[in-house]
Amino acid sequence: MGIWQKELITGLLLFLAVSIVGGMTGLFMPLALVLTLGMFMRQLFQINRFERWIRTGGRTKYPKTTGVWEEIYYHVYRIKKNEKKRKKKLGRMVDQFRQSTEALPDAAVVLGTNDEIEWANKAAREVFGLQQTDKGQRIPNLIRFPDFIRYLKSGNYSEPVILTSPVDSRITLAVRIVTYGAGLRLLLAQDVTQLKKMERMRKDFVANVSHELRTPLTVLKGYLETLQDMDDGKSPLLTTSFQQMHGQTERMQHLVDDLLLLTRLETKQQKTECVNIPALLSQICKEAETVHGKASSPVGIEARIELSLETDVHIVGEEQELRSAFTNLLGNALKYSPEDSVVKVRWYVSKDDIVLDVEDQGEGIAAIDIPRVTERFYRSEAKRIKKVGGTGLGLAIVKHVLMRHDAKLNIVSELGKGSRFSCHFPVKRVCN
Repeated sequence: MGIWQKELITGLLLFLAVSIVGGMTGLFMPLALVLTLGMFMRQLFQINRFERWIRTGGRTKYPKTTGVWEEIYYHVYRIKKNEKKRKKKLGRMVDQFRQSTEALPDAAVVLGTNDEIEWANKAAREVFGLQQTDKGQRIPNLIRFPDFIRYLKSGNYSEPVILTSPVDSRITLAVRIVTYGAGLRLLLAQDVTQLKKMERMRKDFVANVSHELRTPLTVLKGYLETLQDMDDGKSPLLTTSFQQMHGQTERMQHLVDDLLLLTRLETKQQKTECVNIPALLSQICKEAETVHGKASSPVGIEARIELSLETDVHIVGEEQELRSAFTNLLGNALKYSPEDSVVKVRWYVSKDDIVLDVEDQGEGIAAIDIPRVTERFYRSEAKRIKKVGGTGLGLAIVKHVLMRHDAKLNIVSELGKGSRFSCHFPVKRVCN
């Protein structure tokens, strides 16, 4: 029998007893009133005792009682006991998490909705100079680097920001922010000092080797040109050898020039100006007509380049760098497409940015190769109809130039159906 049934039967039996006694004595109403008041006072007493027990947190053993109130005490006590177990388990998990994050070599800081510090591990305290008492302080008040503050406010955390440690200028940090929960963020900082040092060594090595190669290449090229001028054509083997050596020297010269350009893009400080892009594109297309016009073409090189200037927008940048990037894109489109096909160059304003499209009808690029074509010296393994020479650095130069102009390169291509290279410049780069 359930507890509520017992309570109901007890109440009915008491009412029946009052009815019998009241009927015999003629005092039914007074006895019924006394019974009702008694039951009411008992419930008030139980409620008051229950409230006092709950007020103390229900930590002590619940008071002895009977009936439905015993069940209520028991269920509340069991809930509190289970909650206590869950809290202990959660506390152990939190302690384990803190111990593991304390042992991490990378700095980790939990930020609140207003950029306040909620927690930081040992590595964060060491590289950022944070203290235990800094909890609740806003991180921009403690790490006052302008680049970091801009990064924090931007809300775009797809790429890390590179900073020097506030406590040790010899330490270079790659700081990244990860969002989670409702407005919470996790700041992670990795020590990339050695990586940056190796990167500088690589850049210096490439720059030095490329620079040192220019002098002997110039000498070799000069002597080869002299020998070619002296060649009377009587020895086909000698003539062919001179031509091949001259071709390889030219190729090496282009490779050295591209390596030096890449090094300058990585190390040289940018000097910006307002660049007239429509005029620059017109000039580049005319130069391409002159250079590539040497090859025989059924329709002529003039018909191969279709320039469409749909806007007169100028952008802030460095003209020589943009010239190099646009020339590489147009040159690739002309080299990797049939001589009787059209290459479309389009400068226009889209919904969100300013775009330069260079579209060809060439052999296209396999989907697996698209993410890697901007890597240095990367060559697709696909078999091509015609062998095309090059240094393998053209798209790497394009990528670095666009990065220096806050722009992105988007590649859409399919084997056998051509390619479209799109340079997306942000609206903030627009100038008069």
